[in-house]
Amino acid sequence: MPKPLPDPFDPEELPSLARKVIKEAKFPMLATIDGDQARLRPVSPVRVDGFTIYVANLQGYHKTAQIAANPNVELCYLSQRHDQVRITGAAHPLGENEQSLINEIWEENPLLRQYLGSSSNPDLIIYRIVPEQVRFMREWALEYSEVPL
Repeated sequence: MPKPLPDPFDPEELPSLARKVIKEAKFPMLATIDGDQARLRPVSPVRVDGFTIYVANLQGYHKTAQIAANPNVELCYLSQRHDQVRITGAAHPLGENEQSLINEIWEENPLLRQYLGSSSNPDLIIYRIVPEQVRFMREWALEYSEVPL
């Protein structure tokens, strides 16, 4: 059986290819560190701004303590065609001085409003995951391409 070959692409297309995977996949997996153990779970971003991803969270969730102890995280998006985008960076909670951004995100997300009642709910945390590295891989390529930031 011949080895499958990935669809070719022009390296200039990398940013748009990666954004397409992010848009299509919608629900990435978020990896955090829990002591010396990696933890992985699906998340639902509440805003995507290029390769900066915003994820809502609650104070009581395990990832809250994990991110507080080590903000280094990775998001992995997988499209239906099995193309991947991996965003490596740090997750930082939006601060009180960013309430206008929190309010914008709040207004864009009916589920937040339905479950949390107010954008100033003390249980709500919105993390901004700022990319340090973005990588793209076509299905069957078996190697990542660096996406310019």
